[in-house]
Amino acid sequence: MIPEPHVIRLLALLVCLGLASPAFAEEKPNTLTAKEVAEGWILLFDGETTFGWSVDGEAVVKDGALVLGGTKKTVAKPTTQFFAGDFKMESTGSASLVYSGRMGATSFGLGANRTLLDLELRVRPGGSSTSNMSTVGPDKTLQVKAEVETDGPAKLSLEVPAGSPFIIRSLKFKPHGAKPLFNGKDLAGWKVTQTDPKRTATKFEVTKDGELSARNGPGDLHTEQAFDDFVLQLECKTLGKGLNSGVFFRCIPDQYQNGYEAQIQNAYLGDRTKPLDYGTGAIYRRIAARKVVADDNEWFTLTLAAQGPHIATWVNGYQTVDWTDERKANDNPRQGLRLAKGHLSIQGHDPTTDLLFRNIRIVELKGK
Repeated sequence: MIPEPHVIRLLALLVCLGLASPAFAEEKPNTLTAKEVAEGWILLFDGETTFGWSVDGEAVVKDGALVLGGTKKTVAKPTTQFFAGDFKMESTGSASLVYSGRMGATSFGLGANRTLLDLELRVRPGGSSTSNMSTVGPDKTLQVKAEVETDGPAKLSLEVPAGSPFIIRSLKFKPHGAKPLFNGKDLAGWKVTQTDPKRTATKFEVTKDGELSARNGPGDLHTEQAFDDFVLQLECKTLGKGLNSGVFFRCIPDQYQNGYEAQIQNAYLGDRTKPLDYGTGAIYRRIAARKVVADDNEWFTLTLAAQGPHIATWVNGYQTVDWTDERKANDNPRQGLRLAKGHLSIQGHDPTTDLLFRNIRIVELKGK
């Protein structure tokens, strides 16, 4: 069932008007701090381009802001849809939020005044019960918590009427409901892949600091659990220059690294827009990262969202890939689109492999 109208109205106010804290009033509000990166925040607007957005109408980036609409009606939405998490946005102008699901669509208008908001939004499959709470802090920032239950997937989009633009200076998101995949103590929930005896050289172990170490190669460590649609986040550090690794997903059971691969390779040629060997955040052999964001010998955060044929990645919160696998369906992801569940795995690429991983967690996306 569609959520109650007052909750939809609250969502409209929350997600579209501008979910932000006072920190977003800085000169570059779309910039993530080191703390935000470590916490898993990502940018849904990079402050530079419309990358990661689907726009029917007018959209330009001017002075670090995303300007939607102007002379004609504009409908815009992120190509990756998130339904449970914290949003922060700073925006100016008039627009409507359209919330659409299996049972139809509902639209709500937004005021023209610039508003700073913090939102904690939870959307989950289920019945029709709803709850919400809002408070205004001493700094006049509106803090809102809302929960909505739906019968299936829903989509959020902005509709801007002709005549005046809707301006987004900042839009950040942090997913809710992540479950740890690595406990920092042992390899519970993981197995070393042994289907190919010649590819078991990598030593996977837990360091005294509670990090997962992968040294030497080739080799592979995979999860016991299988996943299809999810948001995966982890921190990684390469302990050397130009080291190669990756995170495989939707892998065929009992086969060595036969799945999609989110690449780990921080080297580049000339400048960061020319990644070497596809670059960190790429979907290897499918689409290169548009920019190399991470540096070797420094911790970075990788976010991977897989939703049906659509796959997106962020490195340190900056979106590096926005890709839809348009190949014909095939049980083998090397030959076509694979949507079936499969395990995740961490690659030991070669004898130079020397990497650390920590804070590995996942949100399974339900109710497709």
